[in-house]
Amino acid sequence: MAFPERFSNLPDYAFPRLRKLLDAHAPGGEQIAMTIGEPRHPMPEFVGPILAANLAGFGVYPPNDGTPELLSAITGWIKRRYGAGLNEDQVMVLNGTREGLFNACVALCPETKGGKTPVVLMPNPFYQVYAVAALSVGAEPVYVPATAATGFLPDYASLPPAVLDRVAVAYICSPANPQGAVASRTYWRDLLALAERHDFVIFADECYSEIWRTAPPPGALEVAAEVGANPERVFSFHSLSKRSNLPGLRSGFVAGGARGIAEMRKLRSFAGAPLPLPIQRVSEAAWADEIHVTENRALYQDKFRAADEIFSGLQGFQCPEGGFFLWLPVEDGEAAALKLWRETGVRVLPGAYLSRDAGGQNPGMTYLRVALVAPKEEMQRGLIQLRDCLYG
Repeated sequence: MAFPERFSNLPDYAFPRLRKLLDAHAPGGEQIAMTIGEPRHPMPEFVGPILAANLAGFGVYPPNDGTPELLSAITGWIKRRYGAGLNEDQVMVLNGTREGLFNACVALCPETKGGKTPVVLMPNPFYQVYAVAALSVGAEPVYVPATAATGFLPDYASLPPAVLDRVAVAYICSPANPQGAVASRTYWRDLLALAERHDFVIFADECYSEIWRTAPPPGALEVAAEVGANPERVFSFHSLSKRSNLPGLRSGFVAGGARGIAEMRKLRSFAGAPLPLPIQRVSEAAWADEIHVTENRALYQDKFRAADEIFSGLQGFQCPEGGFFLWLPVEDGEAAALKLWRETGVRVLPGAYLSRDAGGQNPGMTYLRVALVAPKEEMQRGLIQLRDCLYG
C-alpha cells in the first residue's frame, strides 16, 4: 500500500516522542507533569448551567459558521480588546485554533506563487500544525530561527528577496509558544509592510493573548486597523482554551478579511465540523465575560513571580512576557529532561521536539519547555526540584 511521501519525513509528535524517551525509566520521585500546555485553573462557573439549559441542542445540526449571537459576541470582544470594528462576515467559528490554522492554509495558499512552489514561513521552534499545513498544500515550509538573538521572534525580513517573493503565508505566534515573547506594535507594522511588499498573508496565532505579565500584547488586527492595512493581509486566530480554561470545549475563531473568511467558510461547508450548539452557547457567554479572564490572568501572574524568585540569578533565565511556558537554557534538552525524570519525577519537554533542523542547527536543542499550568504549590515544588537537579 502506498502512502503520501509529503509526510514521510515528519518526526513523531512531541508527546509520543517524550514517552519513548522517558517511559522506560522509573521516575525518581513524586511525578509532577509540566509538559503539556493544558490549563488546570477552574473553568468559569457559568459553563455547567448553560450546557444543562441547552442539552437539546445536541439533537440538531448546528450552524456551520456560528450562531448570530456567537458571532456578535466575538466581534464585540474584538472591538473591546483591539479597537477593531469587524463585521460578522469577517469572523468564522472554529473547533479550537489548531483546526483553523491548518484549514486556513488549505483555503488560502495558492498552488504556485510567481510560477514557483509557494513558501510558508514559520518560526523555529513552532506549533507543529504550521508545518503539516504547509506540506498538505504542497508548499515549501521555511523554518526561521526565533532565538535570543532575534528576541525569540522570527526575523522574516532577513530572508533573501528570492525567498520572500515566493512566500504565500507567514505564521507568527504572539505571545510565542514556547518562548513567551510578545510581538510589539513595531514588529507587527514591519511584518504587515513586508507582507504588502511581497504579497503574502499573515496567520497570527494569538491563542495566548490574554495571559500576559505586565501589559496586554498588541494584536495583529489592532495594528492592522491602526496602519490601514489591507484586511486580507492578516487573519487572527483565538481560542477559549487558555483564555477561559476550556481546552476541552474546542472553541475558537478566526477573523480577518471578508474575502478570505468566505473562502474558509466555503471549504468548511464541505470538510469541516461545526461546533455543537450547546458549545456555541457557552462560547457566547465566555467571549462576553472578562471577570473570569482577569481572575485567571492574576493566577498566572502570581506564578510568574514565583518562577522569578526560584530562578533568581540563573544565567539565561527569562520569565515570559506572555503565555504560560518557561523556556529554560540547558546544555542538552533531551539529556536534561531524562536526568530530571530519573532523579526527581518532574516531567518536562525537550525544546528540540518543538523545533526542526534548519541550516544544520536545531534552535530548541539546548532548551526545555516547562508548562506553568499546575496549581501554584505543585508548580513551585516542580520548579525547585528542576533548579536543584539541573542548575544546583
